[in-house]
Amino acid sequence: MLRHSSEIEGYAIGATDGPIGTISDFLFDDATWLVRWFVVDAGTFLLGRKVLLPPTALGHSSHIARQFSARLTKQQVKDSPSTDTDKPVSRMMETDLYDYYGWSPYWSTGFYMGGYGYAVPLSGPIGGGLGSSHGERDVAERAHGDQHLRSSREVTGYHIHARDGEIGHVTDFLVEDGDWSVHYLVVDTQNWWPGKKVLISPRSITDVDWSSRTIHLNVGRDRVKNSPAYDGSGAIDRAYEYKYHGYYDGRPVTEPV
Repeated sequence: MLRHSSEIEGYAIGATDGPIGTISDFLFDDATWLVRWFVVDAGTFLLGRKVLLPPTALGHSSHIARQFSARLTKQQVKDSPSTDTDKPVSRMMETDLYDYYGWSPYWSTGFYMGGYGYAVPLSGPIGGGLGSSHGERDVAERAHGDQHLRSSREVTGYHIHARDGEIGHVTDFLVEDGDWSVHYLVVDTQNWWPGKKVLISPRSITDVDWSSRTIHLNVGRDRVKNSPAYDGSGAIDRAYEYKYHGYYDGRPVTEPV
């Protein structure tokens, strides 16, 4: 099911023996648009410390109670390697976490592509979501094989540029909670088309300029303006996605079987 990232933020995380904290952010891979880590604010449990948990650590979810269960104990989380979430998350940091919990890292499973099975070539510094890096540090982080992890909070507010001009800014993300892939960016276009919000698929993104906080698309403004209506009040179902992708692919839209 597709869920807004703003809805997921604030969800409580419950260990097998008690509460851990609440989700304050998520980190996605800017090549595959898959969520790799949840940033969990441990609050009074760990005196304001933030910890990283991968989606694979989550178990049952209750969207009524706004809570996820985690297949961990509070002591396991407390003893986990410390992570400075104000700095880029390195591959070494990820490896330390996976080794500590005894999990298989996502880069060793052979399943690396997102829900759509595509990768988008993006430019810019690696690991910039939690604090951008530049120059020599970029080269060093690339040499260590760090992933392109971006913070949803950081990317919220980025400007969206179509081929022929700006159309708005990112206000939210729609994430599939089955495989934790980012299906759409929610874009507010009120400065150009009052009252209208549109969805942008990562498929339409040509590149991202992380330094200027700008996302560039491979379509024109009118193409975006005339895309299937979205008001955010209802769930995005399979029929809507067929209509949406049929519109951008330029093919006749038929109802899914």
